[in-house]
Amino acid sequence: MTVSADAPVRVRVPATSANLGPGFDALGLALALHDEVTARVTEGGLDIQVDGEGGEQVARDETHLVLRAMRAAFAELGETPPGLALQCRNRIPHGRGLGSSAAAIVAGILLARGLVRDGRLRLDDAAVLALASEFEGHPDNVAPCLLGGLTIAWTVDGAARAVRRDLDPAVVPVVLVPPFTASTERARGLLPPTVPHADAAFTAGRAALLVAALTGTPQALFDATADRLHQAYREPAMPEALRLVADLRVLGHPAVVSGAGPTVLVLARGEVEAERVRGAAPIGWAVSAPAVDVAGARILDPPR
Repeated sequence: MTVSADAPVRVRVPATSANLGPGFDALGLALALHDEVTARVTEGGLDIQVDGEGGEQVARDETHLVLRAMRAAFAELGETPPGLALQCRNRIPHGRGLGSSAAAIVAGILLARGLVRDGRLRLDDAAVLALASEFEGHPDNVAPCLLGGLTIAWTVDGAARAVRRDLDPAVVPVVLVPPFTASTERARGLLPPTVPHADAAFTAGRAALLVAALTGTPQALFDATADRLHQAYREPAMPEALRLVADLRVLGHPAVVSGAGPTVLVLARGEVEAERVRGAAPIGWAVSAPAVDVAGARILDPPR
């Protein structure tokens, strides 16, 4: 057995915002809001401790998402540890469209790999991305969580791939997080099986423009964030979020739904616009402007 019980492994994983408007299931952005998870091999049994976001709701058994991802990675590596202990410090809101499930999945896979002495050789970063995407069902959140920055993800023969780009420094992401959650499953279930060709063509063009706007032409961000593919169809699942997106866009701000919502993301063009967005936030919504996480998921020194 090559599972190491010598020392714990600690990983830090960022929040993410997927879609970014027209980049449905393809574009994602890593944000500097992090969960930290520490894992160690024990002689037997299972011990899971959770504090922070979701601490009172998440499972402490084999259904815990980090643990499920670890089990999947251990299976890929052909390893079965005798016991495991997890300590989770959650800062990413759950059920808000900020990639909490992707963060848990990436954390679990990296923890399992880190606990196997030759894990990186047997499960490289490309394999981690593929496994995480298969586990999540799509790569738009796991890609930026793993790689950091702005990512464009796609699949070839069922395997996920991604490229990473740096944002133009003038772009300031602002997130407006509501005091309620939304169901990703319901949001996806509202999408129609087909869309008009004109809407598909419009959105494809805006998605291409969005990559250019985010990486060097931020003045085009308002036009680039227009979407006809998914957001309007999801309004019944999050009417308040779509109303806020519409109100912000009337004011000229590049506002979109973050992932499957209900968090709203504004890709502000500088600090002045970011401050105006803060002033437009509804009562009860938490507003912040996290930096872009340029590093992605990282193994940290074990806690002392």
